[in-house]
Amino acid sequence: MAGSPVSVEYLSTGANRQTAVADWSRGGILAFGADINVALWRPALQPPKGVTALLGGHKQAVKAVSFLPEVDGDTSSYLITGSDDKTLIVWKASQDGEDFTPLQTSSEHTGAINCIAVLRVKIESPKWIIATGGADASINIWSFENDQLQLLQSLKTTPKYFPLSLSLSYLGDNNDTFVLASAGTRDIVQILTAEVNADNVKFEVQATLTGHEGWIRSLSFTKETDQPDSDLLLASASQDKYVRIWRIHQGKELPALAASGSDPSSDAYVPGKSPSNKAHRLKSAGKDFSVTFEALLLGHEDWIYSARWCKQGHGKLQLLSTSADNSLAIWEADPSSGIWVSMVRLGEISREKGATTATGSTGGFWTGLWSPDGTSVACLGRTGSWRRWQYIASEDSWRPCVAITGHTRAVTGISWAKNGDYLMSTSSDQTTRLHTRWRGPGAETWHEMSRPQIHGYDLNCIDSLGDSQFVSGADEKLMRVFSEPKAVASMLSRLAGIGSGVDVQAMPDAANMPVLGLSNKAIDAVDDDLEIQPVDDRDREAMDPASVVKKSHLEIDHPPYEETLSRHTLWPETEKLYGHGYEISCLATSNDGKLVASACKASSTNHAVIRLFETERWTELRPPLTAHSLTTTRLRFSLDDKYLLSVGRDRQWAVFERAPEEDAAYKLLQANPKGHTRMILDAAWAPSVTPLFATAGRDKQVRIWASKAVEDGKLQFTQAASIPCGAPVTSVDFMPQPVNGRFILAVGTELGKLTLCLIKEDGSEVVEKPACASFCLPKAVLQLAWRPVQRESATREYEIAVAGEDSSLRVYVFSRRYLEGS
Repeated sequence: MAGSPVSVEYLSTGANRQTAVADWSRGGILAFGADINVALWRPALQPPKGVTALLGGHKQAVKAVSFLPEVDGDTSSYLITGSDDKTLIVWKASQDGEDFTPLQTSSEHTGAINCIAVLRVKIESPKWIIATGGADASINIWSFENDQLQLLQSLKTTPKYFPLSLSLSYLGDNNDTFVLASAGTRDIVQILTAEVNADNVKFEVQATLTGHEGWIRSLSFTKETDQPDSDLLLASASQDKYVRIWRIHQGKELPALAASGSDPSSDAYVPGKSPSNKAHRLKSAGKDFSVTFEALLLGHEDWIYSARWCKQGHGKLQLLSTSADNSLAIWEADPSSGIWVSMVRLGEISREKGATTATGSTGGFWTGLWSPDGTSVACLGRTGSWRRWQYIASEDSWRPCVAITGHTRAVTGISWAKNGDYLMSTSSDQTTRLHTRWRGPGAETWHEMSRPQIHGYDLNCIDSLGDSQFVSGADEKLMRVFSEPKAVASMLSRLAGIGSGVDVQAMPDAANMPVLGLSNKAIDAVDDDLEIQPVDDRDREAMDPASVVKKSHLEIDHPPYEETLSRHTLWPETEKLYGHGYEISCLATSNDGKLVASACKASSTNHAVIRLFETERWTELRPPLTAHSLTTTRLRFSLDDKYLLSVGRDRQWAVFERAPEEDAAYKLLQANPKGHTRMILDAAWAPSVTPLFATAGRDKQVRIWASKAVEDGKLQFTQAASIPCGAPVTSVDFMPQPVNGRFILAVGTELGKLTLCLIKEDGSEVVEKPACASFCLPKAVLQLAWRPVQRESATREYEIAVAGEDSSLRVYVFSRRYLEGS
């Protein structure tokens, strides 16, 4: 948006783990479902940029994404998406092709939409035939023409199954027949045909292909050659660990291979079982066709999630398969024997599979995609992150490239390093991630640079302690403190130019996680030539061989790839802080880094206490602070650490003042049991000389509380203003410095709305800046955090991090002119 007061600096989100969740357009955009959003990414951009836009429109997880294939000279672009909310949305590209807006929504399905297949109808005016399969055990056939989606036919599957994959193609030398392959939660593939020239397209089941022994996850059609009378090949990928290739041939005679009965996959491959080679006869548009079994592809050791054809520019046909065994394979037919062989294997070799699922080493790849030119592949792993390889012709090899990563569940907590160098995020997906700018060739772009914590519990809150330490709280009764390892510190210094003043020598080398543990242990990095011993699962302290950190892993000149992030960028855990009786609900660290305040889930006064820990010896300061009777939802230290503010589900706020006679203890200064009429969800201190804070409530109000001194010199807080917000307010944060004599308060609501409020220094006058609709979230804003002012970058615009319930982490930039011109 040119001249916009707000711009997007960084978008990070993980993909939904579904086979049909992504598609790569001829224009170079890869679109994928990310929670309820559709994310757009241009993998070939240099320098790599990550997600460029998040499209909101669905109400539940997006499962199926497909571009409508363009034809030369046709500049309009369309995207169609299906979701658990039972709706299909057709999106139309903007003029520059970089963004999409919803064009039409359809709710004809009565169950979640699992898969979409599209085919361009070759006539002058652009028209497409679209097939969608849903959890209502039906297949719907649509036409899309003149920006209108129209339902042509609805088929119930018989025998009943839920379609998980569909593929559409033309059949016959004149392209006068549509053929649709459908498969899903049975071990059969159904072949349906319809005449192209019929006034209303009606598909009918013509053949049922048997042979697989598990659910079928993926189907893909391709013409074998570019000749008009070419046979059609169908690849089907199944949970039985095999890919089958089927041949559809025109004419009454069977193709030579099937007629002679020779079988490229003789029964020697599969003990006690000969692959079915029955010929199925079809008739459509007055022509005869046969479907025969062509080949059985052996090589994967686990469920196969996807199989996709690609015809290279030189006519060579290749098939990309991705599997739960953590590998992807590229298959080609041997020119002399016709036997299909795996030419390339990418991903991880089984020997390296970790024993721990936390590192993302089991679960494999959910889908694989070819780039439009066939020289690059991208695949989606179980951690929701993408991995990409580029073919280097001069070396005849596939080289890994920087791809994108992100949280796959709600982002529950964010915290900037105290000096603003990097941003930490925690999530219900049980990971903590570190994000910062990569000073790459030509431009600075944001990336995930480290994954300090991979946990067995959902993470709820985080705060940084200094520049190389943080503390996090999860659905467990203790907090954990982590310190940056040497390998990560030197990588961040090299790639992002941060942490120059840190004493690297005092740091541990690296960290990894015992097979059955929750704690990251400090370890020494090893030289590359060291032999790794196999692991014994019965040993609680045994190290997963895949997580041994070799020194070369982080000596890189680019942001780390997913396999490095999930294995080699952990931070060692240096302390555990005990004392709470239930799951940690919130925590805060003092600005001088000497104290950690925390609270846990509570339904009684005994558990609703706030505990303080000092960070020199990591001991609890007693007695704990009491004020609340239910869970405390947020704790905030004032900028000078003189006050500690707490808010809770019991609708009250409390301010504690540092007690001068004791070293670091606080005592209750004031509590307001009726701060809001509903629970208070967040609070923030303004950067003011006389203390002032804001509270955010489920009563759809933000209240501003200003202080004044009373008789004995003590401060008393009273309400100075109330801001109605139209929805429950879930997050607030003040910019760390005033702008033109006003405090800037960012406000986020349960509906995802993001607004800025300009507040006079005495809290009396509030001016609300209009929300930028395109920057609001589709679900609740769970936390907001303005970036601390960095001394050397006083000219930088104002940056704010936004944690979303929609699994997105966003960094927005507000222009100085917009805020200072207020």
